[in-house]
Amino acid sequence: MIRNMKYLLLLGLVSLLSFGAKAQDQIEWMKFEEAVAANTQNPKMLIIDVYTDWCGWCKKMDKETFTDPEVIAYINKSFYAVKLNAEDTKRSFEFMGKTYNEAQMAAAMRVNSYPNFVVIEPKLQNIAQLPGYRQPDEFIDGVNDLIDKAFKQRK
Repeated sequence: MIRNMKYLLLLGLVSLLSFGAKAQDQIEWMKFEEAVAANTQNPKMLIIDVYTDWCGWCKKMDKETFTDPEVIAYINKSFYAVKLNAEDTKRSFEFMGKTYNEAQMAAAMRVNSYPNFVVIEPKLQNIAQLPGYRQPDEFIDGVNDLIDKAFKQRK
């Protein structure tokens, strides 16, 4: 009986640790308005994955690039990550005094291809885009290059 209890306790502990580790092994995606609110408390850049449900390359990004441990660590450390469905007209939110649905926000950011990654600097004034599918290393390098070119010169 005691042996069974030890086994169950050990099994429960392993399950709990596995769950905790798994939770750390994914990107902390937020809704657009959640990322903007978090940014007011702790300013960071936003990275927005603008996608559509029918986009095969978007699904490939989710499956291959956004599950890569280096990409996960990079995004979670450096950005507030947002998923934005470029065709969703149902869910709306406020941003800078205006109401947008996800499709309207994608259009306002001038996104017209998918997947497309929009980076917004912490003051929420300037944006830059990185369109197209990227493998993990290409994605990190592409985002870093984009930030260097788009935002570093403006400081």
